Amino acid sequence: MLNLAIIGCGVIAQFHLRALAQLNTAKAAAVCDLRSDLAQKTAEEFGVPRWTTNAAELFADPAIDGVILALPACARTALALEAFKHGKHVLTEKPVAMNAAEVRTMIAAQGDRVGAVCSSRYRSLASAKAATEFIRSGALGKLRTITCRGINQPGPKPKSTPPVWRVRRDLNGGGIFVNWGCYDLDYLFGLLDFKLTPQYALARCFQVPAPFEAYVAPGSDAETHMTGFVTFAEGCVLTYERAESSTIPAGSYWQICGELGTLDLQMLKAKADNIVFIEPDPETGTRRRAIWNGDETPGSLEHDGVVFNFVEAILHGQKPQTTLQDALLFARIADAFYTSSDSGKPVSFD
Repeated sequence: MLNLAIIGCGVIAQFHLRALAQLNTAKAAAVCDLRSDLAQKTAEEFGVPRWTTNAAELFADPAIDGVILALPACARTALALEAFKHGKHVLTEKPVAMNAAEVRTMIAAQGDRVGAVCSSRYRSLASAKAATEFIRSGALGKLRTITCRGINQPGPKPKSTPPVWRVRRDLNGGGIFVNWGCYDLDYLFGLLDFKLTPQYALARCFQVPAPFEAYVAPGSDAETHMTGFVTFAEGCVLTYERAESSTIPAGSYWQICGELGTLDLQMLKAKADNIVFIEPDPETGTRRRAIWNGDETPGSLEHDGVVFNFVEAILHGQKPQTTLQDALLFARIADAFYTSSDSGKPVSFD
């Protein structure tokens, strides 16, 4: 039985605790939060035998096998480094870190411990696994384009102040792109086994429009709208757009196009035709063929899956769905997008 500690007792920690409660191979041995009342309340609610406000005592405890870092990005890298230093396995929330330099420091400190990232959530679903195998079969041919566009229109004006960290560069590393782009690109790049070498990037960020200022916390300085373009040495390109708190009509799609066909994907659990292959047809030009159908309506599987996978990786000495090295690809693109937007110029990946 693995003993895992959850550091950070906010909303996302509850998903991790519920996932661990389903396993007979691992358990939540401790929770930690700077707020003693929250740490104690969380431990009592989930039947965790130990709570603390001091993460260092968990790192120093040989009975703790690994930690799940469920707190804002600005605090996670230092904790991950300490965990690795003490021989602990680490599952970190998304985005992987504040920037690529931080990811590289974690990789350097990791040693033979498992380092996993929660941005892999949507590849825990059966539809994603089916898409991965389909791509590996060579059915797409040589890769041409990777496309994602996700637009979420605002609902009613929030009744309470949104989370302070969510649209802050100094706390989260960015805004909508690191919040949702990490999922989008982990999903798409993961289907391609992360075998991509970025060359150039061009991007533009837009902050929240004045009519929607109440939808972000005061002092927010990161983007609520990102659009970007990346070329890869493999000959393909990425076209990306994400927006929230916007008047753009809502809609989302994820798509991978090769010379032999195109995959239309549904990362967010569509109820039917989750994965459709569009292929040449000599009579009609093209035809659509569902390669995976099923009901993946919203549930906890995407949250449970990252914890289950982390535990399996530790127990069986295997790679998790998204390693720190895999997540470095997203971090490098995020750095390039923000640099390009700030400078107004394309950025080269050296």
